[in-house]
Amino acid sequence: MRFSDLTECLEGYEAYLKELERSRATISQYLRDIRAFLGWAREMELKKETVIYYKKHLTEIYKPTSVNVKLAAVNNFMDYIGHSELKVKQLRIQRQAYASENRELTRNEYFRLIEAARERKDDRLALILMTLCSTGIRASELKFITVEAVKKGQAVVQLKGKTRIILLPGKLEKKLAYYIRKKHIKSGPVFLSKRGRPLERTYIWRIMKSLCNIAHVKPEKVFPHNLRHLFAACFYKLNKDIAKLSDILGHSSINTTRIYIMSSGAEHKRQMESLRLII
Repeated sequence: MRFSDLTECLEGYEAYLKELERSRATISQYLRDIRAFLGWAREMELKKETVIYYKKHLTEIYKPTSVNVKLAAVNNFMDYIGHSELKVKQLRIQRQAYASENRELTRNEYFRLIEAARERKDDRLALILMTLCSTGIRASELKFITVEAVKKGQAVVQLKGKTRIILLPGKLEKKLAYYIRKKHIKSGPVFLSKRGRPLERTYIWRIMKSLCNIAHVKPEKVFPHNLRHLFAACFYKLNKDIAKLSDILGHSSINTTRIYIMSSGAEHKRQMESLRLII
């Protein structure tokens, strides 16, 4: 049997991922990576040596983190087709001690984005930014900020098989309540598209990017998930409680939360200098 014979399994594999309640973004990523793998392998034989060779091929053109993402998809597919013996080990990556400043959104840059939205008379976008950053929710979880949630002062977020309660800060609660009255929203999600559907993550990403020039913030720093990282950094700096932060963010592992609270390279260097070990 050859890998090309497995393309007909993709439809069933997609249904399998849906049964596992994977997110739509994860399913798209997995399918894209599996199609790339099957296209590369084509007429090669269904054996582990082929998968190992593919791993080597990936390491020549992608960064280690990207290689591991693609290998995760391949390994998951091998489980699905009943050939777990073909799975390969992911690359071992040394955890970085500090975050890249080129990607880290600062508090001041965040405020400039809000002001840029207000300059454009886009109160909705300004409120979306504040909602995401002051609660730490994912862009895909914005749909759980409903009229009912605002009235209670808390939102029930149900995603990836987990349920958690997100408290709404008092100031945010008031701003959302005012927006709801102004827009005459009776029930359901506060932020909707013109068609009355919850906003897609890609749409939020796009409208955030449109603020970069006005706010004088580098585009590579502006995307919804960076607001979640900023929330985590600010919360941890104030409370130093990584376990509580992990619960708020909905992480299964504290190791994931650690990534969110890494200091910048400049701050890391200042900490090293403060040790005063050079005489």
